[in-house]
Amino acid sequence: MIFMKNRITGLFGIKYPVIQAGMIWCSGWRLAAAVSNEGGLGLIGAGSMYPDVLREHIQKCKTATDKPFGVNVPLLYPDIDQIMQIIREEEVKIVFTSAGNPATWTPFLKEHGITTVHVISNVKFAKKAESSGVDAVVAEGFEAGGHNGREETTTMVLVPHVVDEVTIPVIAAGGIGSGRTMAAAMALGAEGVQIGSRFAASEESSAHLNFKEKIVEATEGSTKLSLKKLVPVRLLKNKFFDTVAEAEERCASIEELVDLLGRARAKRGMFEGDMDEGELEIGQISGYIHEIKPAAVIVKEIIAEYNLTVEKIGRQKY
Repeated sequence: MIFMKNRITGLFGIKYPVIQAGMIWCSGWRLAAAVSNEGGLGLIGAGSMYPDVLREHIQKCKTATDKPFGVNVPLLYPDIDQIMQIIREEEVKIVFTSAGNPATWTPFLKEHGITTVHVISNVKFAKKAESSGVDAVVAEGFEAGGHNGREETTTMVLVPHVVDEVTIPVIAAGGIGSGRTMAAAMALGAEGVQIGSRFAASEESSAHLNFKEKIVEATEGSTKLSLKKLVPVRLLKNKFFDTVAEAEERCASIEELVDLLGRARAKRGMFEGDMDEGELEIGQISGYIHEIKPAAVIVKEIIAEYNLTVEKIGRQKY
């Protein structure tokens, strides 16, 4: 039974307009396949993969699911040429791009028949993405984990503004991890939702168990936007976060912050499990995640709660 039909379900050929975000160190082939098999759209996160590793994940995902799945590609990736060639060679059908100019690679992707979506944080970038030829945009509010827009616009403010300014479908992201928040996003005009943090704490997530348990332990206020002088990123508070906060408090230079961040800090925390010195990227919704569950169960619960929420709202009259 089809849950609903709209431009997003039609664009991707999926049952539910639920997209699992392509998160670094969390979104491998197991998670992508699990979400796709349950009727959503799973994404492999290329941002933390060498080209040969990405190829392996794509091939394994093809074996694990016969449903649509895609790849998320940060456009600032150093091996972007190789990544795009692998995507073409492996005949990936859907690509989400982020962190860069969509006009650079969208023509290449469209030339090879690839459905293309770009992640944006403001209306200006949404219009730019639309003019570059993308099929849809993800409007991501600053509640989201990982790197955020400098405007710090919330999802509730950003989504309706973007919906009013573009003609292509809009996918809402940031602070969405339940059926109720999905219903809110759809009410704002979004035609789908992209969910990261909730799936980061799934059984199939490639994140370290220490990180998953840290997410479950999070409470309201456990995350904060950091490193604004570099690229704003939402982090769970830990020893590393405190060190950065202290440096920012005394107006440390950009060079000092870059040196403090070092290399592979996110891998150290999210993938290798160092909860003290690692960079722990996660969204505000983490404070409402209380259990590590299979991705399929997460999708089922989101859809069930969405339907109940819509039904309840439908009974209210004013």
